[in-house]
Amino acid sequence: MDVRQRIRLGLLVLVAIAAAGTAWYWFIEGWSFMDSLYMTVVTVSTVGFAEIRPLDATGQAFTIALIVFGVGAVLYTLAALWAEVLESELLQVGRRRMQRQLARLEGHTVVCGYGRVGRTIAEFLKSEGPVVVVDTVEHRCDQAVAAGYFAVHGDATDDAVLEEAGLARAAILVVSLQSDGDAISVALSAQAQNPDLHVVARANASHNEAKLVQAGVDHVVNPLEIGAKRIAAFARQPAVADFIDVVMHGGPLEYSLEEMVLPTNSPIDGLALSEARIRDGSGGALILALRDAQGTFHSNPPPSTSLRAGTTLIVIGTAAQHRALGEYLRTGDVRAGNVDATGVAE
Repeated sequence: MDVRQRIRLGLLVLVAIAAAGTAWYWFIEGWSFMDSLYMTVVTVSTVGFAEIRPLDATGQAFTIALIVFGVGAVLYTLAALWAEVLESELLQVGRRRMQRQLARLEGHTVVCGYGRVGRTIAEFLKSEGPVVVVDTVEHRCDQAVAAGYFAVHGDATDDAVLEEAGLARAAILVVSLQSDGDAISVALSAQAQNPDLHVVARANASHNEAKLVQAGVDHVVNPLEIGAKRIAAFARQPAVADFIDVVMHGGPLEYSLEEMVLPTNSPIDGLALSEARIRDGSGGALILALRDAQGTFHSNPPPSTSLRAGTTLIVIGTAAQHRALGEYLRTGDVRAGNVDATGVAE
């Protein structure tokens, strides 16, 4: 039971006790209504005035019970009210602290919508850096904070709310809203606030996918369509589908897929794959595909393929190999690939 429910319960009990006390003195003792109400109030409030009229043993016993239960209900209600005030103050302090932290965030991920899909998205992305959740439902924001994320309570279609989430300094925006129209609005606002933002959006209807792309969304995901494809994949090629799940989302295997961009001024910029010594520099990572600056994929690239700055490498390997490869792409030092089981360079 939350604090506000406790306050309502306490007030209801107080009203019930006041009604019972007034009814007793009015009907049982034969007093007037105003005298009965007055006697009940001074008894429950423990003011200590003397009885309006003498009471017999039964009346005295009822008055004792009225004091015990009445004072208990008053204390319960006051405690709930104090807890509400204290909780509100602490919440304000927490929000101000979060706002200061949000103002310092850079390169973070903003997730608009913290429903079932948004909650899972945030869970997968939290290992990549800070995640800021934006949702219109307050208790969802509370859940996001409890899960270790930043949270902004408000409508993601409101530019001021996106500004509070630090969208202008963010690296990734994920839109997971129930309305495709709202998702389009958010994408347009994102383009205005941060043109370099990488935007991924959920589409609830296939006919809205093109509109989302026109609004500036880099990748549109239709959960229903993807779900159908995955079911078909498990039906036709279960081993392949299981393997993809393991390397993409974690599992019993130590290998995973990663994408890495060849940085500008990399020592291996311009070299052919056969000359770049990727496996030596990474300690054994395997390149599955390359994506050039124009966005074209080249799967299983031949050894003669030339590496250029801005090319994205799709790599499979262990976490240690991924770290070593990232270092090798920056420095060209083959020693980066000499790592032990813990990922520490030998």
